[in-house]
Amino acid sequence: MLAAVLVVGVVAGFLIARGSGDPALAPGRGPDADPLAFKPDDAALLQRRAAAGLSHVLYAKSPGGAVATAARVARFRGRIEAGAAKSGADPDMLEAIVFLESAGRPEARAGGLEGAVGLTQILAQTGSGLLHMHVDLAASRRVTRRLARAEARGRTALAARLREERRRVDERFDPVKSLAGTGRYLAFARGQLGGREDLAVESYHMGVGNLQGALQAYGSGDVSYAELYFGSTPVRHSEAYTRLASLGDDSATYLWRVLAAREIMRLFRTDRAELTRLASLHARKATAEEVLHPLATTRVYAAPAQLAAAEASGELRPLPVNAGDLFLRVDPGMGALAPRLKQRRSLYRALRPESLAVLVYIAAGVHEISGEAPLTVTSTVRDTSYQRLLVKRNIQATHAYSLHTTGFSFDILRRYTSRKQAVAFQFMLDRLTAMNLISWAAEPAAIHVTVSSDARTLLPVLGDVK
Repeated sequence: MLAAVLVVGVVAGFLIARGSGDPALAPGRGPDADPLAFKPDDAALLQRRAAAGLSHVLYAKSPGGAVATAARVARFRGRIEAGAAKSGADPDMLEAIVFLESAGRPEARAGGLEGAVGLTQILAQTGSGLLHMHVDLAASRRVTRRLARAEARGRTALAARLREERRRVDERFDPVKSLAGTGRYLAFARGQLGGREDLAVESYHMGVGNLQGALQAYGSGDVSYAELYFGSTPVRHSEAYTRLASLGDDSATYLWRVLAAREIMRLFRTDRAELTRLASLHARKATAEEVLHPLATTRVYAAPAQLAAAEASGELRPLPVNAGDLFLRVDPGMGALAPRLKQRRSLYRALRPESLAVLVYIAAGVHEISGEAPLTVTSTVRDTSYQRLLVKRNIQATHAYSLHTTGFSFDILRRYTSRKQAVAFQFMLDRLTAMNLISWAAEPAAIHVTVSSDARTLLPVLGDVK
């Protein structure tokens, strides 16, 4: 099942405090204290951001790539529309489920035949028990074994007949009946979840009961999934957050990945060139950092003089001298190669303002949730001259386009004071990824974070930076 490999963490929010008295910034405590707190008017925007923030794995993991997967899925559009019309489902959402679940492969299987099978990856028990599909597991296994032998021997005509036979004994392999079954599930789920399409789609992976439990714990009546997801944090609606986080199987981000698939299918139909461009950018790195800052449109600092000019103009901001007050530590080795370029080390201890704001926000949140500090910053901005020196010493440094040369990236040492601090850091990374404000990757010694220009919304947190 494609969905099983599309793993992205659960969103979280956190209280942070500086010094004594009331906290100046309190992520997770509500809109009066947190610039990223959920506000009802932002629900649609947050859905779009979450879909974009969690889209990289669809581009990276879809069999044959996102464009090829979209082409396979598009072949079923007529049958998807027919199935959606019968059940009252949104055809675009049903199509996105097909993309995410099977990548448009009607014979896709996740493990044994009792598990998820077919175009929409229906479990045997769900298919026969809830969706009233004919699923004869014993017969399905027999036919599947015969089919495998026929394919191995190149007997294509026999294999085709066996596929038809398997569709009769196990309707999950029949695309039309698989779509109809998923449509019936979504209709059932809407009835259980206040008629909301977003909740019904989310429940396709999470399960109606689990979702109802989280909604009940949230305790605010009829809410969208965006409110439940972004409004639940360890310090605000914490019981709901705990329920979402405890599932541990990627359930809580399912709706966002379906929406990401829906956007890919929209682009496939309306703007194939843009889809191809995005697929190319996603393929360049193990993260979406080049989607956030494509080389063609992003300023790269080529030489030390450009860094100095950017710092003088405010385009880059030095790391804070009061780093300790902000629960940060600046690695004393940062900028160690500067003397070889006849430059001061401090030139290589700066970030774009929005990236510095994200760094401050993360560090303060990690401190509050874990009670421990600091996080150690090991690398920030470089110029390409410095990068060329670095690749000779560091196998992890790229010879290609490095986002460090733009001022949008920083690295955090993967050496934590405790497991609590490591978990809190993961929470913060997941939160900001789900808002499409960062893209990050785990390297052997550090977590590499690239910050979106949209993180300007966090610039007010720089008020405590000196």
